[in-house]
Amino acid sequence: MIPIRWDEIVGLSIGRLENPPRDGAITGIEADSRDVGPGHLFVALNTGVRFVDDARSRGATTLVPDDQETALAALASLVRSKSDARVVAVVGSVGKTSTKDILGALCVPHVPTVSAKRSLNNEIGVPLTVCRLESETRVLVTEMGMRGLGQIADLCAIARPHIAVVSHIGPEHLELVGTVERVAQANAEAIAALPPGGTAVVPAASRELEHNLDRDDIEIRRFDTADVEFADGRGRFRMRGATIELDLPFTQRHQALNTLAALHAYDALGLPLERAQEGARDIAFSPWRGEERALPGGGFVINDAYNANPDSMRAALLHLAERAGERRRVAILGEMAELGDAADAYHHEVATLAHELEVEVIGVGEPAAAYGAAVLVAGPKEAAAAARGFVRPGDAVLVKASRAVGLEGIAEEIANFADAWSLY
Repeated sequence: MIPIRWDEIVGLSIGRLENPPRDGAITGIEADSRDVGPGHLFVALNTGVRFVDDARSRGATTLVPDDQETALAALASLVRSKSDARVVAVVGSVGKTSTKDILGALCVPHVPTVSAKRSLNNEIGVPLTVCRLESETRVLVTEMGMRGLGQIADLCAIARPHIAVVSHIGPEHLELVGTVERVAQANAEAIAALPPGGTAVVPAASRELEHNLDRDDIEIRRFDTADVEFADGRGRFRMRGATIELDLPFTQRHQALNTLAALHAYDALGLPLERAQEGARDIAFSPWRGEERALPGGGFVINDAYNANPDSMRAALLHLAERAGERRRVAILGEMAELGDAADAYHHEVATLAHELEVEVIGVGEPAAAYGAAVLVAGPKEAAAAARGFVRPGDAVLVKASRAVGLEGIAEEIANFADAWSLY
């Protein structure tokens, strides 16, 4: 981290500080006491106050904040003020974590890059990401989630992005914001936060976003499915009169569109398109996002259980059908949460698609009854038991639900019991 003087932190007046650093500077900010040492500041978040003594025993300075979000914002803003890195804010209803992962991988071979870990995209995650800036960092790739109007604007006030990437606009958090138009409005706060001369990378076919794209002092770049050709991990991407060919370590078509969005941001950063393959080979997605594992008998299971909304569910089912070929298709699906009054309709749309694609569904939780499930179970434990009796050798299996359903361990359980198939 860019060093911060002790007196600068004291001057923020953000909580109880103890055990000042010996040399008068903080060189790292952490929220896990196991990661700290001399020169680090341990910020006690939530129940972290229990670990203050542990952090001090490791030589760290400790902060028990008066208000943790205010404290983290102040610390991150201080670090950000010392950096001249170019900052990217990735937002959107679907695909923002994967787009962030792709962009970070593309940048690393060419410039010192800091990229958000996993899905650290809220009032805690974004400041902690900003606090990882080093003096030599040239690119910072952040991810920003929203659960209401104003949240992304607040995160942008901390990170101060030069480039905004909107991966997709669709139904999410409708219980909180009401309509897809307001989803677009919330995500467009990243565009409003750009300085003159900034760049917004947006989907070409997003009517809800259009009236947020009226700034004439920034560059608007649009990415379109028509500009992507993708099969078996080989992609051709057309942008700004150029065609970029990449060998990619994934097979999902929707990730190819995320790659095009990332390529636009990569180009806007001034990085060499002709050398994009150098980073493309090292793209690795955050956990539980399309992770595929082979099963005995020629089958496979896809763990896409991190989250779900109507658009991501549709993309996952289409990918399952494409990858399955002649294999039997099974999907273990849980609720798509926070869809408000439209929830039943969206779940029925998924049921219709699953039927059209000849996917047999194990539904998890009462809302999943709307999927027209062949089997309906109460929770993850029951889903694992149902899968044991339902999944057969050679099947193509998808596991997907909103994060609150907790299905991320099901794919591993399927792989474990499937290993026994080869013994019979």
